[in-house]
Amino acid sequence: MRTADKQIADILVRYGEPFAGNVWRVQGTAVIYHKTLERIAAHTRIRFDPPTLIRSERDEAVILVTGRMPGEKAGEERIEWSIGEALVNVNYRVSGRQAAYVYAMAEKRAKDRVILKLIELHGLVYSEEEADEFRQNHGVPIRAVDEDYDAPPAFDEVTEQEADLKRLIDEAETINAVTDLMLDERTQNILNAMPHGTREEVRDYAKARLRALGWPPAKKPARGRAA
Repeated sequence: MRTADKQIADILVRYGEPFAGNVWRVQGTAVIYHKTLERIAAHTRIRFDPPTLIRSERDEAVILVTGRMPGEKAGEERIEWSIGEALVNVNYRVSGRQAAYVYAMAEKRAKDRVILKLIELHGLVYSEEEADEFRQNHGVPIRAVDEDYDAPPAFDEVTEQEADLKRLIDEAETINAVTDLMLDERTQNILNAMPHGTREEVRDYAKARLRALGWPPAKKPARGRAA
């Protein structure tokens, strides 16, 4: 394992996260999943201050985020801040009829950068949400030579599949249509081949769509018994 990869692996293991399956390389740059950083933030009890909106446009958002991680002793709290940017068709690509969520993307990027700073991975690895350029290149999973696991699909393939499924979920106009899509054999095969974090994000997206369509249906009031 190269020195930089070992540094990343040593830091990840502190927070109960394996190196394999969480990190891969894109043109020599180490990249980590957003979901992995979310789990680490929860594990370390990182708290975020309310974000500051620096730029607000229809297709662009720039957000300042500050995070705080408690230390081992009182008064040892660490504080870091960073900025997240999202501009449609520049560093945030939206495919097909998929909606553009520039504020959510900018916040994700800012929070990921703050987490990486707080756990001392900043400069060693980038979040998958850092820049849309990562999505346009084939990512190569990285691992130690003695690790034996099934490599996940290439990064751009995974993200294209994720975008396609989310687009189909958006197009589903009924609860049954969403359910049928998610239970379809082809959909299940795609989901099963995805990394855990991406798979759960698609499932959460489908649940949100179901709730927007009125699921679960409101319960009918119980009828009173006749006297």
